[in-house]
Amino acid sequence: MKRIVLTGFRGTGKTEIGRILAAQHRVAFLDTDSLIEQQTGRSIPDIFHEDGEERFRTIERDVIAGLPPADAVISTGGGAVVDPVNMAHLRRDSTVVLLTADLDTIEQRIARSPRPPLTNLPLREEIAEMLDRRRQNYRASADLCIDTSGTTPATAAVIINDRIGKGVPTPSARKEGLAFFRGGRLAAPALRRLEEVLASPPSDPLTRLLGVAGYPALHSRGPRLFNALFAEYGINCHYTFFEDPAIGRIMDLTRSLDVKGLSVTIPFKQDVMTLVDEVDEATRKIGAVNTVVFACGSATGYNTDWLGIRKPLVSLKGSKAVLLGAGGVASAAAFALVDLDMDVTILNRTPEKAKELAARTGCRWAAWDTFDQIHPDLVVNATPLGMEPDTRSPLRGEQVYPDLTVFDLVYTPPVTPLIEMALGRGCRTIQGTEMFIEQAKEQFWLFFGIDVPSETIRKYLS
Repeated sequence: MKRIVLTGFRGTGKTEIGRILAAQHRVAFLDTDSLIEQQTGRSIPDIFHEDGEERFRTIERDVIAGLPPADAVISTGGGAVVDPVNMAHLRRDSTVVLLTADLDTIEQRIARSPRPPLTNLPLREEIAEMLDRRRQNYRASADLCIDTSGTTPATAAVIINDRIGKGVPTPSARKEGLAFFRGGRLAAPALRRLEEVLASPPSDPLTRLLGVAGYPALHSRGPRLFNALFAEYGINCHYTFFEDPAIGRIMDLTRSLDVKGLSVTIPFKQDVMTLVDEVDEATRKIGAVNTVVFACGSATGYNTDWLGIRKPLVSLKGSKAVLLGAGGVASAAAFALVDLDMDVTILNRTPEKAKELAARTGCRWAAWDTFDQIHPDLVVNATPLGMEPDTRSPLRGEQVYPDLTVFDLVYTPPVTPLIEMALGRGCRTIQGTEMFIEQAKEQFWLFFGIDVPSETIRKYLS
């Protein structure tokens, strides 16, 4: 049997439901809090009171690392999912079930719990605060979501077993999904894998899809990278291409197929914002989504592009920069450059778009042909120029000079005409691959709660 891991806040029923599942599958039931008490000879409240939460989390991490790899049902502590090291251990070759409950139910169930408080707030306010603080971590942990508010532990166990046996997508949804992919441009090997995942019955009902949504999308290196990471971390998922001229159709399909997450590329980064249920604060300010996480019936939009752009530029904090472009990725770039206290001027072939983005981000804007008058320290290309089919450089050879840093956000090909030109002129260059690596690292954390080393991503892209 594949290992079943239960996550969720206190009071959602992990222990009772876990015991029922273990008995039904005739495997061991292991509760990480109980294991901590057995190994230390002390109660959880005593550890918190005498040693503090940090020491407790260290012990918890060691216990989770030592859990058996198979044939067990595991119940985890409510805060275990916050640690990326724990998530790497818990997700490996496992089905992770997130148990949820409403605020009233949780409060009623844990009102007499001996566990120490995690804040100085009254119980109900503390529950609300901690649920909000951990929400992203809980969603990243989930292969399946089960609301236990109005169910008995026995009923919840029945629901879990049913979904483990059948999966979440209906046969009609799988059929619709296959028609979508067969009508696209996928190569035969990629299509054969999808036919296995979406068959009725499927080869494994718990294999979940992720993918890149764009038009076009086949240039993306996402499938190569993410499928390699799934093998590395023992995650039962498959990453593919969702290529269609209508982002609405893609979003409808991903919801019906219980897709785990999407990477969003040109031309949908702004349009998809109206199709998700919520966005985080940074994404709202940027006005573009490049990552969608589906969990517990909700789609949440994030932007990891700005983090991928920011990290390679930290050493240039406070520089004078020119940003070429005013689309979705340019919005993320402007946010990153402003966050690094740069003096930013936005240039775009359509000046009205540059003006709008500048007003929204607190930057300057100017006409495209004023580049030579600015003499920046840094230029960031956030246009699609350099990527097939338009392989032109956005700048001419005489416009780049040795003390200029050139960051081209186009990553296919890795060496674009702009990068090649800049290298020839003695400039410092940053390829779009660097942005891709860092934003993909953030995406993987949002999808699965695991912190992948940048060098691991670089290895699979080389």
